[in-house]
Amino acid sequence: MGATVFLPQALRTDSGGVAKVDIPLGDGGTMPLGGVLDELATRHPRLARRIRDEQGRLRRYVNVFVDSDECRTLSGLDTPVTEGTEVRVLPSVAGG
Repeated sequence: MGATVFLPQALRTDSGGVAKVDIPLGDGGTMPLGGVLDELATRHPRLARRIRDEQGRLRRYVNVFVDSDECRTLSGLDTPVTEGTEVRVLPSVAGG
């Protein structure tokens, strides 16, 4: 088991059409969110550029939820991800 990353329809063209990706967390059963996104980038390099900028920071128009909390309200990319955690990547929506 590990963590599951859920991707919205808008990002699936860069993930080969998959809606979710299971990420193993290794022996300790815990990994920082940044490590989870690194593993996601290894599997889907085009997707990585849509989520993080050249410095590895989350793009300002992308929200990443760890279970039900937006990671920026937690510890950002250092937020611990444990077995069974659901990570959801959502592009911001703006309108007027």
